[in-house]
Parts: sequence; C-alpha cells; structure tokens
Amino acid sequence: MDLFSQFTDSPINLLPKDGTVNYHGIVLSREEADKYYDVLLNSIAWKNDEAIVFGKLITTKRKVAWYAEKPFEYSYSNRTKTALIFNEELLALKELVEKETKETYNSCLLNLYHDGSEGMAWHSDGEKDLKKNGAIASLTLGAERKFGFKHKETKETVYKVLEHGSLLVMKDETQTYWLHRLPPTKKVHRPRINLTFRTIEE
Repeated sequence: MDLFSQFTDSPINLLPKDGTVNYHGIVLSREEADKYYDVLLNSIAWKNDEAIVFGKLITTKRKVAWYAEKPFEYSYSNRTKTALIFNEELLALKELVEKETKETYNSCLLNLYHDGSEGMAWHSDGEKDLKKNGAIASLTLGAERKFGFKHKETKETVYKVLEHGSLLVMKDETQTYWLHRLPPTKKVHRPRINLTFRTIEE
C-alpha cells in the first residue's frame, strides 16, 4: 500500500445541506499522532469540566483544557474559562491544521475522554465569543470514536468514525442548523484526546 494512500486528496462534506462539515481524513502519520498523544496526555493542564444545569453545578468525568494565543475568556454552560498560553506542541498542531484547512485560529479547547463511557450530549457551538459561522477544526488523537450530527428541524442524522490523527472541520451555517455529539460506547477502553481549534472574537 502506498504510504500516502490513507490521506484524502480533498475534504469531503459530510452534511447534505445547511452547513459544511469537511472530513480531511488522517493528517498526521501514525508516528506523529502517537507522539502528540503521549505529550499532550502528560503535559496539558487537564481539569474536570464544570457546567451549570438547571441551576446545579455538575462536574464531568471528562477533562478539559483551554489554551490560546492570549488569555481569552470563553463562556459556555454558564461557566467562564480563562485561556492558558499555547505551548510548543499546540502551536505546531495549530500551524498544521491552518495549513490543511486554509483557515486561521487563535484558541483551542481540548477534551480528554478516558474511555468510551465518557461522551458529549447533543449541542451546538454557538457561544457569543466565537466567530460567527467561523471554522472549528477538530483533531482526534487516541481511540477512534463515532461522532454524530443531527439536523435541528428534520432530525436527520449523519455519523462518522473519527480516526487517530484525523481532522474534521465544522464551518458556515453548521452550528445554526445542526447539533453534534460524541455518543458513549462500551466498545472503547482507551483514552481519546480531541483538540478543537477555534476563533475567539474580542
């Protein structure tokens, strides 16, 4: 098999309408993906995520971290985070993702799912801090997980398995018309790191 046959020539839009979700396939070699996975797992300042749901503070098993080029504040789930400054590995991955997507990003929300029991419910990333209809680039390291989209009106769903070292980009009207989620599964017993590069508007 040709070494580069695993890389897609051009991204594929997974959505049938009302938005753009480009799947770029695997953008890191196995060696690079393994290296970044190990470094980020052990060097990122991971913390359990917190959300206020129906007036109650909920702490998740999933861990998160918020990094950016400056100490931006970012609010979601009625909680506000202040960004840590990008480290060397995140800057390198940001540059790679920017080159691949032909977009620019100034921040990154990282998620650490310890195994398949941890997931994310249906939601859209429509926070006022984010660039309207801007690109959100999602890089997967570690365990393969199924990722889903559901149209807010028609309830039509689209699912894609995201592989170790793969890149998916949501942009245009996607957040307006579609929800997305990471469903839990009993089949996955390894951690997954998800880096979501995005643009905060000041």
